[in-house]
Amino acid sequence: MREILPGIHIWSKLSPPHGYDFNGYLIELPESETGNLVIDPVEPDEAELEAIVAKGVGLILLTNRNHGRAANRLRAATGAKTLINPADRPHAESQGVEVDGALLVGASFGPLEAVDAAGKSPGEVALFWPQRRILFVGDSIVGWPAGACKLLPEEKLDDPAQLRLAVGRLQSLDFDILLPGDGVPILQNAKTPVGALVQSWAA
Repeated sequence: MREILPGIHIWSKLSPPHGYDFNGYLIELPESETGNLVIDPVEPDEAELEAIVAKGVGLILLTNRNHGRAANRLRAATGAKTLINPADRPHAESQGVEVDGALLVGASFGPLEAVDAAGKSPGEVALFWPQRRILFVGDSIVGWPAGACKLLPEEKLDDPAQLRLAVGRLQSLDFDILLPGDGVPILQNAKTPVGALVQSWAA
């Protein structure tokens, strides 16, 4: 686990079928009522798990039904509560994910605002930190290749047209940094590649 931005830590695992990393994030919020936040946790190694436990976690936020990943392991190790959008909860629970509550669009979790990003799945959300101009995305946008953005293949999407509309709305947010659950983070000028993705659909 490494600090990718002040107070924001990342740990990653390569997905050989995809050719890029899956990422988990831990946000340190010592003054927040929520406690520290974890987003879409991938499987940590022992050193990473020890570091996460040492920092503490209040909430585990899952952006979509397929990102339960290592949520149960972190939940058991830290006592954190796992939240997911209700529209994606049944599928996540059918995969064995233990869910404690709802990650509702429009709600805030510490400094993060949950934003609709449906299309890959009906309950997909993004998490926006307006004060720091950071956008966390799960499966709505893939950071690949490095410095660029793409969507998952259409056969992986419940509703491709809905997702394109959602990404267009995300592109209108005031962000500079994109931290994806899949692919390579973009730490500056992230609106440019997201905008290029949106424009590619109009070509």
